[in-house]
Amino acid sequence: MKKGVFEFKVRAILWVMRLFSRLPRRVLYFGGDVISWFMKNILHYRQNVVLTNIARSFPRMTYQEVRNTASGFYRHLGEIFAEAVWFSGADYKAIRSSRICEITNLEVLNEAYASSPSVTVLFSHCGNWELIGGLWCYNYNPEVEYPGDENCIRVVYKRLHNPVWDEVFKRNRSHPIKGFDGEIESNSILRYAIRHRDTRYVYIYPTDQYPYAGAHDAGLFLNQPTKVMLGSAALAHKLGMSVLYLRMEHVSRGRYLMTFVPVCSDASQMAPEAIMEKYLRLLEEDIRQTPYNWLWSHKRWKRL
Repeated sequence: MKKGVFEFKVRAILWVMRLFSRLPRRVLYFGGDVISWFMKNILHYRQNVVLTNIARSFPRMTYQEVRNTASGFYRHLGEIFAEAVWFSGADYKAIRSSRICEITNLEVLNEAYASSPSVTVLFSHCGNWELIGGLWCYNYNPEVEYPGDENCIRVVYKRLHNPVWDEVFKRNRSHPIKGFDGEIESNSILRYAIRHRDTRYVYIYPTDQYPYAGAHDAGLFLNQPTKVMLGSAALAHKLGMSVLYLRMEHVSRGRYLMTFVPVCSDASQMAPEAIMEKYLRLLEEDIRQTPYNWLWSHKRWKRL
């Protein structure tokens, strides 16, 4: 695709999203409900994948409980869509005043940042991952300040197959931080982190995607044999970073809580396999607490 055509498509999509973002959030949520109903009942979007994943993960659930969890997932997926559209046009002031997310314990991130060369934050597809770009807006405790500034954040991402939508989501997630250039493609993170090992960063990784063929066998996760990629933990181990797990709870519609959970203070003293297995235990605990709050439509165990 020619560069001019590519840029036009990206800007056109973002323009439409930002136009709709001016609508009241209750209207956007209504639209999200319509979309979730359509995906579930008309398109049957990955319905077999969703139901199979939930049933295998919770074998003691009745059939009705599995269907209810799936319905909750689709409803939440519609909310994620509505919030991503709203986020596309929200500035710092609007994000702050909305209180859509709140960090409960920023001091944990501060301590990790102050006591190690850099920080690795392991994140999952719980809550609404499309809001992660507003991280610097979510602290409401006047007694605790953020470490460094917005530019100390580095978000590691996996490129989408569609280059236009890949660029749309990249720009949308990072737009609250003007001029942000801290998104690093997963294939480049090793070279980037080693080249910048003398600069202190907070590296945020989404770590629950489908792994490559030679990934580490982590045993049972959600009642299923699971492999996990070790790249984030191996890099933290190599460079002696602190490692945190970022929990994102869905409290109610339009309300999330973010909590930093320590995994280790010096990853060089902990095997990468042990780091990722501890992360999976924390993630599993959260999913069991609120089953609809995870991305059940991804084919996490498609080789089973």
